[in-house]
Amino acid sequence: MADKSNPKSGGGCLGKLMFLILLVAACGLGTAAYFIALPQDLSDIGGYGPNAQAPAGRDMAAVLKNSIDRGYPVTLTEIEINQWLGRTLVAKQGGLLADQVKLERVWIRLMDGVAEIVMVRSVMGKPFTVSMYLKVEQIQGLKGVETKLLMHGGPYLDNLPRPPRGGRFGQLVVPQGFLLLVMPSYQKLAELFSSEIHLGFEEMARIRIEKNRLVLDPREPSDDAAGLPQTF
Repeated sequence: MADKSNPKSGGGCLGKLMFLILLVAACGLGTAAYFIALPQDLSDIGGYGPNAQAPAGRDMAAVLKNSIDRGYPVTLTEIEINQWLGRTLVAKQGGLLADQVKLERVWIRLMDGVAEIVMVRSVMGKPFTVSMYLKVEQIQGLKGVETKLLMHGGPYLDNLPRPPRGGRFGQLVVPQGFLLLVMPSYQKLAELFSSEIHLGFEEMARIRIEKNRLVLDPREPSDDAAGLPQTF
């Protein structure tokens, strides 16, 4: 004979399970929102700090064009790139939130094989950061070296190639798909420096992103018979 004292025990367990899942999801979203609201630490970036005023320096477009015309590699340090950005970038934020949201600065962090482009905004007086990872892939084709800029920083998890790391919202590392939310801002930034991007990434035959520096070489690999690299 069925026990009528607890007729809905199965439904009660299912309800508790659903409540537990929703509770874990809510905690996860709350934790993610907390780390998104925290701006990432920029103190390790070359040129950042209270004394990081942008002194007069080289014209980046002229340096790159000179490298291509003369056929010599050029090395740009992280400090030099960030100081140049500080001198040349006119930061503007339009739209309905123009009074509350302001683009303060753009920083470049160079790591082994990966560059991180960090945008610092001021939201109602508080700093907020978003960033995008970039990798360079070069393939030797029939017409020479083909260069591709990949908008990710490698796998999100070591054992899983997908999804790749796209960037960071605050201190939270996000998958590549989340970059759709900030892509318009980065497209506008790229338009401001279309000449430098063309010279630095479309005209150069070899590109290396290393820790704290970017090495650009206009010579095809077969042209480097002398062995030792030259920089200026």
